Amino acid sequence: MPSSPLRVLRALDRFHAAHPWDHNARFHRWILRRLPRRPGSALDVGCGSGDLVRLLATRAREVHGIDSDPVITAAARALTPADAPVTYTVADALTGLPDRTYDAVTCVAVLHHLPLTRALTVLRDHLAPGGTLVVVGVARARTPVDHLLGAVSVPLNLVLAWYRTGGRPAPRPLSMTAPVREADEDFAAIARAARAVLPGARLRRRLFWRYTLVWHRR
Repeated sequence: MPSSPLRVLRALDRFHAAHPWDHNARFHRWILRRLPRRPGSALDVGCGSGDLVRLLATRAREVHGIDSDPVITAAARALTPADAPVTYTVADALTGLPDRTYDAVTCVAVLHHLPLTRALTVLRDHLAPGGTLVVVGVARARTPVDHLLGAVSVPLNLVLAWYRTGGRPAPRPLSMTAPVREADEDFAAIARAARAVLPGARLRRRLFWRYTLVWHRR
């Protein structure tokens, strides 16, 4: 007979399958508050279905979303109004970015799929002087603080999932078809790499198994 912890985990899996919600979308408004109020141009790396791109388009004169997944990028195009100042490109985040810089660069739950130092360097090189980079990332839980935040996130996750779905079963969000991998670097390793590439970057551990990074280019 399954042990009690295993039964609990299976029950949680069933609950989240019936009441899914997007942990990353919770940070979108927070991201906007870290960016210039009216950036001329914005780039969202790993844009997925374009939720953040469309939000950035309410502020920026032009927004470019890039993702390596053609299926989810096609969905992003379909969900975006034709008159929005938005362009989507299917391309690799390390080698396929346009040869230009942007006033705002965002990257949500993407860095753990990429070589960290190289990805941070690419993001830095596409940020214009005076611009702002905002990252929401996923780190490997390793320290007591990491595990404590994860434990606190479990009941909060249940409450928010129930609240956001009104207690009713909800359709599952669009899934990526591109290859993915689990987070390998812990928060300390990410912070070391970020501060080497982005001097003065501000990083914080967050609830819901996330961390944030904000950097202003002088």
